[in-house]
Amino acid sequence: MNEKPSDTAPIRRLVVALTIGSFSIAALMGVIALLGGGNFGEREGQVLVTTLIVGTTSVAMLCYLATAGTRFQAVGVVGGIVVLAPFATSLLMVWADEIVGDLYQLFGVGITLAATLAQLSLLLALAGDRSRVRVVLWATVVLASVVAVIVSGMIAAEDGSDGLFRFLGVLAILDVLGTVVTLALALFGNRSADDPGAPVRIPPRLEQQVSAAAAEQHVPRDQVVADALDRYFSERLAP
Repeated sequence: MNEKPSDTAPIRRLVVALTIGSFSIAALMGVIALLGGGNFGEREGQVLVTTLIVGTTSVAMLCYLATAGTRFQAVGVVGGIVVLAPFATSLLMVWADEIVGDLYQLFGVGITLAATLAQLSLLLALAGDRSRVRVVLWATVVLASVVAVIVSGMIAAEDGSDGLFRFLGVLAILDVLGTVVTLALALFGNRSADDPGAPVRIPPRLEQQVSAAAAEQHVPRDQVVADALDRYFSERLAP
C-alpha cells in the first residue's frame, strides 16, 4: 500500500526546518568570521569551509527530500543516510589536528555516492512518473549508478588505468546528457492528456477553497488536492 502524502508531511517539515536552521547558523558563523575584525587566519578559514560543508549538505538534503511522498522515497532516505559520511569526514578533515586512517578515501567514496543519490532523487522526483521520458530516465539512472561504482572503486583502490579513465569519461558525458534531456523534457516538454505527469487543472471556483485549506493546514496546495482525491476514491471504492 502506498504511503499517503499527508503521512510524510510532518517529516518533510521537520527536515526542512532542520536544514534551513543548521545552514542559517553556519552562514551566521561565516559572516561573523569575515566581519569580526582582525587578521584572517586559519580559524576563520575553518569556519568558512564549515559553512560551505553545511550549505552543500543542506542542498543535498533538499534533493533527497524531493522524493518524499513519492514511490521513490526510499532513494531519498538512503541518500539522507549516506550523506552523513562525507559530512562527518569533511568536518574531521577541517578541524582535526591529524588525519588518520583512510579518511580521505571514505570521504571520496561517500561524497561520490551522496552526489549520485542527490542526482537520482531529483530525476526520479521530477520525471519518475512521466511516461514519455521513461526510457531516457532509466538509462540515465543506470549510467549514473555505473559511474558512481567505478569512481568509488578507483578511489578505494587509489588506482586507475588510462583506458578506465577514458571509459569513465564517456559514461560521465552520457550521464550528464541524459540528465539534461530528462529534466528538459519532463519540465518543459509538451504533455499529453493521458500522461500520468500531466498537470490537473483546478476549476477557478475551487481555487480559493484549496488555498484556504492549504493555509489552514500549513501544507502545499498539491497536498490538499491529493488528500481530497484520496478521500474521494476511498469512499467511492468502499463496500
